[in-house]
Amino acid sequence: MLEGVTRVTPLLESELLNRRLGFRLVVKAECLQRTGSFKIRGAYVKIASLSAKERAAGVVAFSSGNHAQGVAAAAAELGVSSTIVMPDDAPAVKLRNTAEYGARVITYDRLTGDRAKIARDVAEETGATLVPPYDDYVLMSGQGTIGLEVADQLAQINTSADALVCPVGGGGLIAGIATAMAERAPQTRIYTAEPENFDDTKRSLITGERVGNEPGYNSICDSIVTQIPGEKTFPINKQLVAEGFSVSETDVISAMQTLADHMKIVAEPGGAAAVAAVLRHKEKWKGKTVVAVVSGGNVDLDTWRQYLTNTGDGS
Repeated sequence: MLEGVTRVTPLLESELLNRRLGFRLVVKAECLQRTGSFKIRGAYVKIASLSAKERAAGVVAFSSGNHAQGVAAAAAELGVSSTIVMPDDAPAVKLRNTAEYGARVITYDRLTGDRAKIARDVAEETGATLVPPYDDYVLMSGQGTIGLEVADQLAQINTSADALVCPVGGGGLIAGIATAMAERAPQTRIYTAEPENFDDTKRSLITGERVGNEPGYNSICDSIVTQIPGEKTFPINKQLVAEGFSVSETDVISAMQTLADHMKIVAEPGGAAAVAAVLRHKEKWKGKTVVAVVSGGNVDLDTWRQYLTNTGDGS
């Protein structure tokens, strides 16, 4: 279904970095995907699954940026109108791109507004279908195509991965990937990466049930900040994920620097969380092959430069 719509993003690695690390780090560069993140995969599959009547009424979504762009681009590809609810402090590049993909953008105050309610109200008024950011099985199946690609690409170079680490917010991306890898590469252990103070998946995996984050914290990893794991995603991840990691903002910025230096790619903070987790736990991977998913690269370049100004190579 996605052939001709999404890119088969490359697996990237650096021989010099691998030598320094003492293990093989392979990056799945979804930051090079259309719209700058993986989100168009699930959005397209979800919208394509709608009936003609549902498509005619349009779609609505809420997002800080990556899901917004994915839905807007997928809807445009399928000739469906879209309305996206976004925080007014979302990165300017994400706000601008979402509108340029053809969506009607409604902004709200992140501290006082309820984005889900705004989106539900739009859906009720217009008959539009709500495309959730992660808690949907059809959407997850689209995200899972990353896992299929990783398995195929590793097989093409006669390699298998001991581990795959992926950024996680609500859990839809990792649920899709983990499901695909369980079928195609069951020997690969799956790990999640989250920012400190937003490590709800890590803590939920430990307790065995969904637990939320304490309010009052902020993170530069805006694309993967969620309150609690999804109702539909968590049971999948509970079964298929080996362990969760949390990373500091310093870890994340160092990972962004490493990706720029060794892979020549721009990663947004949330997108670099998996690489940050891999680098933070270097000793765990000695002699192994690890795939890290870089889930997005939508960051204002001035902001990206500021993050990297006062940090060194995280390797």
